[in-house]
Amino acid sequence: MARVRQERAEITRQAILDGAAIAFDQAGFGGTSLSDVVKHAGVTKGALYFHFQSKEALARTLMDEQFAVSQDVPAIEDPGLQTVIDLTHQMASGLRSNVRIRAGIRLVIEFGSFTSPDPSPYNTWIKTCRSCLTPAQEQGDILPSVDVTDLSTFLVGSFTGLQVTSFVRTGREDLHARVVDLWNYLLPGIVPGPRIPRFDPSGSPACRAELDLQASPVG
Repeated sequence: MARVRQERAEITRQAILDGAAIAFDQAGFGGTSLSDVVKHAGVTKGALYFHFQSKEALARTLMDEQFAVSQDVPAIEDPGLQTVIDLTHQMASGLRSNVRIRAGIRLVIEFGSFTSPDPSPYNTWIKTCRSCLTPAQEQGDILPSVDVTDLSTFLVGSFTGLQVTSFVRTGREDLHARVVDLWNYLLPGIVPGPRIPRFDPSGSPACRAELDLQASPVG
C-alpha cells in the first residue's frame, strides 16, 4: 500500500509540474496564479500545497528542468567542442518540443532580468560548457589564445539571445538554423583552420538522428 501511495503521489506531483509549465509558459511568473496551475493540472489546491509550498517553489523546480538536457555530459568519455555544439541543438529542440523546458527558460529569464537576479542557472551552463571546452583546447581543437571561460560565457549569452529572438520572430521555428549560424560564424575564430572540418555546426550524426534534424548543406 505504501508503494501505491508513493506512486500516486508522484503521478500527482508530475501532473502539477505539467500544469505549472503550461501556465508559466503562457503567462510567465507574474501572470500565473496557483488557481491557473490547479486548473491546468487537474488537481486540488490541497494536493498542490502538499507537494509545493509556494508558486516560487514550483517555479524553481521547473527552472531546474532545463538541466535534464545536459545530465549525461559527465558520463561522456571524451567530451569536446562537438559535445557543446550538440548541446545547443538539444536545448533548441527542448525549447521547441518540451513545455517544461520552455517554461523553465522563460522563468530563468524573468527571474534573472526583472525580479531578484539569479545567475546560478547561467553559471551552471557556463560550467558545463567549460567542462567540455577545456579538454577540447588541451587536444588542440581550440586555439590556445582563447579563454575557455570567456568563450563559455559568450556561448551561453549568445544562445539566450538567439532563442529569445527566434521566439519573438518565428515562434522558434528557425531556432536550429540560427544555432547553425552561430557556429558557422564562431568556429573560424576559435578553431585552428585545418581542424574546422572536424566539427559539424548542425550537430553530430548521432545528435541529428536523435533530434530528427537535417545536416547543413556543404559550401
